[in-house]
Parts: sequence; structure tokens; C-alpha cells
Amino acid sequence: MSILPDEADFADFRKQCLSTDNWSSKYDKNGMQVLVEASPTNKGNPVPKVHKIKCKMTINDVSAATMYDVIHDGQYRKTWDPAMLDSFDIARLSANADVGYYSWICPQPIKNRDVVTLRSWQVTEDEYIIFNFSVKHLKYPPRKNLVRAISILTGYLIKPTGPNSCTFIYLSQADPKGSLPKWVVNQASQVLAPRVMKCVHQAGQMYPEWKQKNSPDQKPWLYPEQNILPMMDPGELSIQRADSLENMDESSKVAAVDNQDSS
Repeated sequence: MSILPDEADFADFRKQCLSTDNWSSKYDKNGMQVLVEASPTNKGNPVPKVHKIKCKMTINDVSAATMYDVIHDGQYRKTWDPAMLDSFDIARLSANADVGYYSWICPQPIKNRDVVTLRSWQVTEDEYIIFNFSVKHLKYPPRKNLVRAISILTGYLIKPTGPNSCTFIYLSQADPKGSLPKWVVNQASQVLAPRVMKCVHQAGQMYPEWKQKNSPDQKPWLYPEQNILPMMDPGELSIQRADSLENMDESSKVAAVDNQDSS
């Protein structure tokens, strides 16, 4: 069975992005909403797990096509993503899927994180979809100085609402690993999400001018023939499960930070 997403996976991702059942609002202002999926219950007890979070932003000054390019353009990301440590594409798996690496800076004293993900995308007349999930790649095992995090499912649904406006939805369920308490992770994601979305929106506003000066015709995510990454057999990858990675104990560090905050 192929690891590559098929039509049903794209349909399921779209459904989750647009669904209103079972989501509770945590933030709603200035055209931005942050929603968290209600936890499933197990014999009356809520199952502690990492929240699935969804951010929906109404954008009135950037086209859906531009926002889609911003998410894909790795060169441009280096100019606007303040959290990025390192990011690169490893190989392509098909005309609309690749595998890549991303690492990011976490607030001190928590260790920095990284992920290896399979990303796939789809463009239709009335929407753009990109999503990823964590995979195991033999040449990119967990590194000593970073904690390997897990993207269970992370992605974007972008729908045009006019020639220069769109609805931009970000959906993510990710486990940062380490033994950070789940409530810390969930609280942090609700606070950080609006900040990240604002950052992405600003990146969209500035992209056309930047792209004009930086290989304007080069968009391999739209034109697969431009893609010069080596081909890789998707069969060499497997889905990275959270429970197969070791937990780095950082709870004492979080406690120390909490104490400083409250003093």
C-alpha cells in the first residue's frame, strides 16, 4: 500500500478544514479565528492528547494563488520565518509530493525541534491544498542536539473569495515530543497560532515584489518539469509514529520557567 496520499486523503483533509462540528472557538477577532477540536472521551474520561488546532483567516488584500506560492517557496521562507533554523527539500516522490526537512527554534530553555515530513499538494479551480505528515527517512534520523517532533497532520486549505482576496485555513495536529506537559503544548499552540498567521499574511503581502527579483518564473510546485530534486521511491519511507521516538525530559525546565513567570 502506497504511503502517498490519494484523492480520499485530500477529501478528508478538506472536510476537516471546513467542518464546524466538534470544534470550540478559542480566539475570534480581526478576521481571525482559532478553534480547537473537542477531545474524544473514553469510558467517560477525556483522552489526553495533543489538540488538533485550526486557524481561519480572512485575507482581503492577497490572492489565494499568492498565499499558496508563499507556503511552497522555501527560498522565500528564509526571509520571513523567524523561527526557522534550517529547511530543505530532500527528494520528490511524485509530481505533487516531496519529502523535506525543517527545524525550528524553541524558546529557552526548551530544546529546538525538527521534523522530516512528506508533503503533498493539489490545485483545483476553486481551492489550493497542501498538507504534510511525519515520515521516517533512513538518511535523516533524529539528531542528538534536537528533539524530533511529529506532524500527525498539518496543512493549509486556501480558497479564493475574489481576485485579490481569500480564506486561508491552517490545520495542525503535531506532537513536539519531549515530556512537555500536553497542556503546555496546547496552551502554547493557541497563543502562537494567531502570531504565526499574521506573519504568514505579511509574507503574502510582500511576496509579489520579492518574487519579481528572485527567479520570477521558477515555481516547481506549479510546474513539475522545473523540479530538479532527485526522485525517490515512496516505498523507502514509512510513517513516523510518535511512540517510537524517545521522550526527552523537559518538564523540570518548564516548571522552572513557570516559576520565573509567576515570581
